[in-house]
Amino acid sequence: MSSLDIARADIEGALRRLDAQQRQLLRRTPLMKLSGREFGLDCAEVWLKLEQLQLGGSFKARGMLNRMLANEIPGSGVIIASGGNAGIAAAAAAQALGLPCEVFVPLLASQAKRDRLRQLGASVVVTGAAYSEALEACLMRQRVSGALLLHAYDQLEVVAGAATLAAEIEAAAGLPDSVLVSVGGGGLIGGVAAWFEHRVRVVALEPALAPTLFNARAAGHPVDVSVSGVAADSLGAKRIGEIAWNVSQRYVTDALLLSDEAIRAAQRWLWTELKLAVEPAAALGLAALQSGAYRTQSDERVCLILCGANLDPASLAAYGHPDPGNSHPGPQGCHPGPQGCHPGLDPGSRAMPPLDCGSSPQ
Repeated sequence: MSSLDIARADIEGALRRLDAQQRQLLRRTPLMKLSGREFGLDCAEVWLKLEQLQLGGSFKARGMLNRMLANEIPGSGVIIASGGNAGIAAAAAAQALGLPCEVFVPLLASQAKRDRLRQLGASVVVTGAAYSEALEACLMRQRVSGALLLHAYDQLEVVAGAATLAAEIEAAAGLPDSVLVSVGGGGLIGGVAAWFEHRVRVVALEPALAPTLFNARAAGHPVDVSVSGVAADSLGAKRIGEIAWNVSQRYVTDALLLSDEAIRAAQRWLWTELKLAVEPAAALGLAALQSGAYRTQSDERVCLILCGANLDPASLAAYGHPDPGNSHPGPQGCHPGPQGCHPGLDPGSRAMPPLDCGSSPQ
């Protein structure tokens, strides 16, 4: 196996490292299990892995922390290029560990994400029209500073850390029949597919305006793509990562494209019906179900990963507020708040109140 591939032993090592050393810096995020009928779908169950409740507001916390704990870190700290989520995760972990952190973000990174990075104590450099240009500037700076380089999606420790999410799903509820995974550079799908292997149907989902894996599969190898659209700040890599490409060749069943309109509609539904505030990248799974891009079987248990919540809260204003007299109380009797299942929960905070959302014990 090359350094740009991942084995189950790497994931098991990440699980041990994170559990033994710094579990207080991560959350075992809830798994919400709902009937397909609640989504208007002809399937047995829809599972929602609420990873938007993770520290830093996204699954990226897992890989960033695993990368830091697995390596000796110089006095200059850590450095990363990111559309926002990986940088926020790196900054949160660095702050907790008392390390300097420098984050390069492209111009398309939202102001909300830039502000959050600065709140976490990171030095923020805004440069380049897209992630690839921010990465180039980051690499130049790293050669001078000697800081430990963190890659948003294409390092072994990063992908293995992301895979711990899939291990939690299995530990909480066993195996779903299928799991739908949003793809940018591929760190998440690389980890999820490496854990589930052939035991679960793994489906890649991408915005039609950022088709990194879809185009790579068509060409037979990774290729550069143009990136734009509603999810470009978090799914804005212009080429699929090598690790994700290698893993997907073995374990990913399908790669599907979704329109910006379908993604926005799913994001709106999650907010208005379940009060789950997620960024567009986290809505691709529901978009695939609602649009018919992915068609479930009547007995299927399909798992969606709500991978991030680092959105500008003002963007929810366009969706309005449900009439209190007709509002949905939330699945399983849960009364969700803006950041998930409890009002006022800051995704960047360390406090984690008990969650009672009908999810399986974790």
